[in-house]
Amino acid sequence: MKKIIGLTAFAATLVAPVFSASADEVNVYSYRQPFLVEPLFNEFTKQSGIKVNVVFAKKGMAERLAREGEHSPADVLLTTDISRLIELQEKGLLQAVNSDVLEAAIPSQYQADDNSWFGLTTRVRNIYTAKRLGDMAISYEDLADEKYRGKICTRSGKHPYNVALVSSMIAEHGEAKTLEWLEGVKKNLARKPQGNDRGQVQAIHQGLCDVSLGNSYYFGKMLNDDKQKVWADAVNINFPNQVNRGAHVNISGVGVAKYAPHKEAAKALLEFLASDKAQQMYAETNMEYPVRAGVKKSALVASWGDFKADDLPLETIASHRKAALKLLDQAKFDL
Repeated sequence: MKKIIGLTAFAATLVAPVFSASADEVNVYSYRQPFLVEPLFNEFTKQSGIKVNVVFAKKGMAERLAREGEHSPADVLLTTDISRLIELQEKGLLQAVNSDVLEAAIPSQYQADDNSWFGLTTRVRNIYTAKRLGDMAISYEDLADEKYRGKICTRSGKHPYNVALVSSMIAEHGEAKTLEWLEGVKKNLARKPQGNDRGQVQAIHQGLCDVSLGNSYYFGKMLNDDKQKVWADAVNINFPNQVNRGAHVNISGVGVAKYAPHKEAAKALLEFLASDKAQQMYAETNMEYPVRAGVKKSALVASWGDFKADDLPLETIASHRKAALKLLDQAKFDL
């Protein structure tokens, strides 16, 4: 099996070349962690004979691509959520991929209209509640109800996960009602927005609040962590809006770089990532949901039960991203 090559950051301006122009290679820039994607790349190399060179980072992808321009070695861009895909799309850093395989495998709401990006896994923006409250049917709209005054914890409203949620609220209710909702949620906060999704569940365990927002896969990660399991055991994971439009979902996704030197290899990798085997490997490792219908979820994820997802296209939701940021400022949500 051929070796996967990795670097640690996009930010460095002086790095030794790690990519070659060989036709049987594909170069990946990835926001996803090595433990999550290296098994996939190894399997792809095993099946295709195409070597995968990969650079890992947490930020700076769009900036590096813009700096490199037409000389960029990047073929495939692997990202963590819809906001980062839209950033790449809006900055003209992606190219269309026309593939019957991808069209058949990936639901239309999880791909760009111009075929410039495709979702690979989904995660729900869940509402976690203190276990002592019991099972409940809850909606995102309920978070502004005064009965939750002083009982809600969340990370920054401007984190991409929450920006996407606010964008979905705009798509559903319009800007005026979403601003009213944000102001109501702010009044209900137990503390200033801070930390990450797991930190909010920890706060529920500590008795600081009763309700929090968090992505579904964090629940699995906490249950599998010796220290954090006690946090997860203190909450119920709820799928919001099951009586109407369904729970808001986000994606991890992928696209092909505008100046990709190995277009055919890049397309082959994308099609592999949409295959049954890759979808199951990818989703199970990070406790996310496969986008491809019929692919088995991990036993742990399946144990949380079935749910109805909002079927509004993510591209439509993402079109409200700037408006969402404006409303968060108006509501002074993070202050």
